Amino acid sequence: MLTEQDARQAIGTTVYSANGDKIGKVGQLFLDDETQRPEFVTVNTGLFGTNETFIPVADAELSGDRLTVPFDKDRVKDAPNVAADGGHLDRDEEQRLYEYYGLSYSNRSSDSGYETGTNTGYETGTTTGYESGTTGEAGFTGGERSAGHDVSGPNTDEAMTRSEEQVQVGKTQEQAGRARLRKYVVTEQETHTVPVRKERAVLETEPITDANVGEATSGPDISEEEHEVTLHEERPVVEKTTTPVERVRLGTQEVTEEQTVSEEVRKERIEAEGDIDRR
Repeated sequence: MLTEQDARQAIGTTVYSANGDKIGKVGQLFLDDETQRPEFVTVNTGLFGTNETFIPVADAELSGDRLTVPFDKDRVKDAPNVAADGGHLDRDEEQRLYEYYGLSYSNRSSDSGYETGTNTGYETGTTTGYESGTTGEAGFTGGERSAGHDVSGPNTDEAMTRSEEQVQVGKTQEQAGRARLRKYVVTEQETHTVPVRKERAVLETEPITDANVGEATSGPDISEEEHEVTLHEERPVVEKTTTPVERVRLGTQEVTEEQTVSEEVRKERIEAEGDIDRR
């Protein structure tokens, strides 16, 4: 149960659902006018936190910077949109919220500020809302607002601050791949042309002359005989030797290329309405 003392610390905490889902951060705290007990907080939900949603805190629990409410995230996200004019909720809007969250609602109050006969909600009255940072030294002061502490919300001075998101692009190094050297053996056919010499038998005849007549008539006049000549030729001989031819290693080389990154950023825009002279 969220007490008045807890309410001082609830603003700015993170709201979680009953099953642990993160819902958002507390922006405003609304107190019961009659009891000054916490009754509602608001969180920003929807796309980019554009919707401010009211959540009853009767059964909420605060632990450090974590505020746990007994509702699931979808139920909070789909809560009806209500307007807190002048920092107050009127009875009709208050009743509408209680009925949506399944809590009892009564127009009768007890001395304790709780609804008579039930523990499900605080007694209704006109509820005062506070922005983050509006607690005084002695506690919450109904309806009073300090100026200038929230540059983007309604509780500020006469000037409005426009903010926007900016993209900061950096670089990170990560592993992109691996390379390795692998040696294996292949067989290729090589063809070489080698000149070789061969001997061939050649039949030569010469006439009988005074110079060779002695050799020609040194044998019998008529005879049979044979004469043989050995022929030679060259033949290719192949030998293989292993010879180192080169060294191969892996290295790295840095190259620079341009890459384009894109990101959505939110920017606030300010529009002026009414009879205004622009300066």
